Amino acid sequence: MKGVSVITLTSVLVLLCGVCELGFCREDKFIRMKPGGVHDCHGSQNSAEIESLARFAVQEFNKKENALLEFARVLKAKEQVVAGKMYHLTLEAMDAGKKKIYEAKVWVKPWINFKQLQEFKHAEGGPSFTTSDLGVKQDGHGPGWQAVSTSDPEVQDAANHAVKSIQQRSNSLSPYQLLEIILAKAKVIEDYARYDLLLKLRRGIKEEKFKVEVIKNMEGKFVLV
Repeated sequence: MKGVSVITLTSVLVLLCGVCELGFCREDKFIRMKPGGVHDCHGSQNSAEIESLARFAVQEFNKKENALLEFARVLKAKEQVVAGKMYHLTLEAMDAGKKKIYEAKVWVKPWINFKQLQEFKHAEGGPSFTTSDLGVKQDGHGPGWQAVSTSDPEVQDAANHAVKSIQQRSNSLSPYQLLEIILAKAKVIEDYARYDLLLKLRRGIKEEKFKVEVIKNMEGKFVLV
């Protein structure tokens, strides 16, 4: 009988290991994991997977709030390890013909085909201006300078590029730190967008203000003028 019991116990253990290999135990493993910090997605923010999650977020919001938002594009995407993954998305959507910026959180557990919208809200600062709002007209002339939100992701990317360029051009060993985007304007000239920014930077214990112009070409590359 003891031999039978040992064989039976061994069979059960092998079966349980096989079940875990198939993925049925993975959720417990994720739950025991210590949640990680939020960081940029490994893939591109414009990848098919990220865009699919952003479209899902808009659709779920529309169902819940009986809204009619139309997905436009993903601006930023970050991820966080939880019991699965939490995707933090900044996206652009059309609301009654106007472009607005929203922040969404989508919880995904792929091993059980689980996907749930955790949060969907309008980004702080209200309607946001991006280079796509300017648009390049067919005659090659865009509108003049327009005031833009300093919290806009495009403006922040332009400011961060400016800080890196200033640091590279400087002989100082002390790094520059962006404290604040004080003012921001933008316009489209032919086939590129131009940003006029007033930045407050810190180098060591000294704070300085820099007025800079940054160009973003149609390929998405920033250049400090």
